[in-house]
Amino acid sequence: MRDLERRTGLRCIDRPVTPVAGGSINRSFRVATDRDPVFIKVGEPTALGMYEAEAAGLAELERAGAVRVPGVIDVGAAGNFAYLLLAWVDFAEKSAVAEYQLGDALARLHRTSREQFGWDRDNTIGATPQVNTPSDDWLAFYGEHRLRYQLDLSAANGLPQRIVACALRLLGRMDEFFGDYRPIPSLLHGDLWGGNWGADKNGYPVIFDPAVYFGDREADLAMTRLFGGFGRAFYAAYHAQWPLAGGWERRVDLYNLYHLLNHFNLFGGGYLEQVDGTIHRLLEATA
Repeated sequence: MRDLERRTGLRCIDRPVTPVAGGSINRSFRVATDRDPVFIKVGEPTALGMYEAEAAGLAELERAGAVRVPGVIDVGAAGNFAYLLLAWVDFAEKSAVAEYQLGDALARLHRTSREQFGWDRDNTIGATPQVNTPSDDWLAFYGEHRLRYQLDLSAANGLPQRIVACALRLLGRMDEFFGDYRPIPSLLHGDLWGGNWGADKNGYPVIFDPAVYFGDREADLAMTRLFGGFGRAFYAAYHAQWPLAGGWERRVDLYNLYHLLNHFNLFGGGYLEQVDGTIHRLLEATA
């Protein structure tokens, strides 16, 4: 803590620090200081690049000015650990009002755009590297840097060859899900499941733990449907702000396959059935 105090000018006044539950990759704590409390995420020294990319992602989201994110105080290495230091957020119970505000804010966030898909740097999705090499072609970007990257990892992690073969066939048919739909590069949270947003003590939505890049906005919305945590008010507000193009329903499984493959790679065979079923539904949709 002394290294952090020297770097930030904060004086820690709560020892031992208070552990914060949640997450499966890092250890997290609330630390009281002589100013406001702070949130610190710590890991092995090798986690520094991941934390630096997360800090850059939070800064990218904050610049968009659409939805609150925890402020970045510092990121670095001290002693034998790496850390990410953020402003503490007092969370309260989520409400339909907060969900509506989040839907509206997310649509406004997605209007933040640039010329190419991808991002200025690679980052991670969970603990898995996420390649963000910029591209003018969304199908090429998503096919290579999202699905094929995860599929190669999955094959090495024991995904049965018959499923790998089906997935490779699917990659060759991806254009059938898009027709004349041409996505624009939208600023995405990138890992928007129900556990990565909350409502602050004033009831306003806050998003955190991003895997930022510029991509099809439908990818963010698809993930909100994968594990739940988003109600009707959220979708009503989003569609009122920026309706989706026709045919978006056909692409939900395609975008969520990325996250299911990633969960297979991170957590193992418990996701095998979902991966297999999703690939087969997608192939049937192209038959």
